[in-house]
Amino acid sequence: MKFPTKGLYAITQTDNKSPDIIIKEVQAAIQGGAVVVQYRDKNPLDAVALATELVRVCHHYNVPLLINDDVELAIKVGADGVHIGKEDGAIAHARTRLGAEAIIGASCYNSVEQALEAQAQGATYVAFGRFFPSNSKPLAAPAELSTLQAAKLKVSVPMVAIGGILPENAGPLLAAGADLLAVIGGLFDTVDVEESAREYHRLFVCVQPSHLVKPGQNHHA
Repeated sequence: MKFPTKGLYAITQTDNKSPDIIIKEVQAAIQGGAVVVQYRDKNPLDAVALATELVRVCHHYNVPLLINDDVELAIKVGADGVHIGKEDGAIAHARTRLGAEAIIGASCYNSVEQALEAQAQGATYVAFGRFFPSNSKPLAAPAELSTLQAAKLKVSVPMVAIGGILPENAGPLLAAGADLLAVIGGLFDTVDVEESAREYHRLFVCVQPSHLVKPGQNHHA
């Protein structure tokens, strides 16, 4: 399955939620417009069972399902790829294990250089962030809009922005060059996940990014 070139990138919020709730929320996110889903779970009870069901749900809607940081789990459940951190050699290892068609995403934090290196190693997409305070990654180093702007001139793979992104603060990220918005809390900590997804989805279908921020304007997270 191909990685989308723009749209809402949903990352599971699993804390204190049953597998059934997680699955229902992911389905709601997709119905609201999410174009890719990442299974992220730092304290899984049965990762294989849950990831297998998430793959089934996502593939029903022709949406790719990625696994956070676990290449072997991705292979076991038939996921479409993985998202990995900055470990040396991780991209090459994942590509070898998962094959040429797999989606491999790489966290690049606030570094254009890391993004270019990840791209050279075969990453399908690169992710920058956090751009705003984030409950899921409260200690993560902040990223800046200027990094997105600089990367847009050099990086040829899709760029994902992550970290505390809400519909009301996302505009400048899109204007600076983000192709996809990765969201956890802003999507899954809400009462109506499908409607929340629609709010993000509207940013990609109703808004012209060039109108959201003045050329050369720089925002700091």
